[in-house]
Amino acid sequence: MNRAIVLSKPNDQFHAEIRNVDDAELEAATPGDDVAIDVAYSTINYKDGLALTNTSPVVRKWPMVAGIDAAGTVRTSSHARWRPGDSVVLNGWGLGETHWGGLCQRMRAKGDWLVRIPAPLHTREAMMLGTAGYTAALAVLALQAHGVTPGSGEILVTGATGGVGSVAVSLLAALGYAVAGSTGKSSEAEYLRTLGAREILDRATLAAPGKPLQKERWAGVIDSVGGVTLANACAQTRVGGTVAACGLAGGMDFPSTVAPFILRGVTLAGIDSVTASLERRETAWELLGANLPAARLAAMTREVALADAFDVAREILAGKIRGRVVVDVNR
Repeated sequence: MNRAIVLSKPNDQFHAEIRNVDDAELEAATPGDDVAIDVAYSTINYKDGLALTNTSPVVRKWPMVAGIDAAGTVRTSSHARWRPGDSVVLNGWGLGETHWGGLCQRMRAKGDWLVRIPAPLHTREAMMLGTAGYTAALAVLALQAHGVTPGSGEILVTGATGGVGSVAVSLLAALGYAVAGSTGKSSEAEYLRTLGAREILDRATLAAPGKPLQKERWAGVIDSVGGVTLANACAQTRVGGTVAACGLAGGMDFPSTVAPFILRGVTLAGIDSVTASLERRETAWELLGANLPAARLAAMTREVALADAFDVAREILAGKIRGRVVVDVNR
């Protein structure tokens, strides 16, 4: 049995269901993939919410097994790096968009895409993090690569109660950074403090158009919102600071000027979690494994069954989800 969330569009009418996918159908949909995986857990990200509700054209190939994340155990492999029983995590590479994804019990993938889950993490912890956590780690690595250290000054995290934001706050705090979290949910202030935020900002302070250059405050920024919020974050970043842009929950536009970049030397670093190299992926996962203990992960995570994914998708698009949602695909 391989229960999976299958998205289809017969006669241009969107349809989503949980059904069995047999081996022949799976192999036909994933030709050339050299590793079969028994999936233990997946998760729901913002992009999954868009796909499961057909809100945005995320899916590029029909039919499609949904899910941009998966963690599980290698079942069979003809790839030199992998053997049956290896614990692996998979993010990006068009999963759930152009390649059948991880909201299923069994899947196939290219061995070159897989990352070994680093100790002390297991499959469940890997999906407590998922693409959101892995993206947050890439953003932290970008700040570090541009010389932003804990001694450089405050770091702003926008969309702080979301998946990327929650992990970013926790990871930065664990590494010794002073973190300010921006959120529209005043009721979640204590949650963010539990994760390590020293200050909580109302997202409204960043949501209105502002001057091209504003009072210098942030040594670095991790932004998952985009739009006006990203423009204001850049305008408030200190001389030589770095802004890591990794999301668009507030819009794809960027209504800014060149002023922060040519007058303050601010770096705007784009974070691509989809096609990052194996080396960068492994570094990001090692960073997460070494700095986020299970108790901290548990504080930001809720677990659901496969059938609950549709409700969670609607919740995440409505801004009602805090932190991370893990999907146990086997219940």
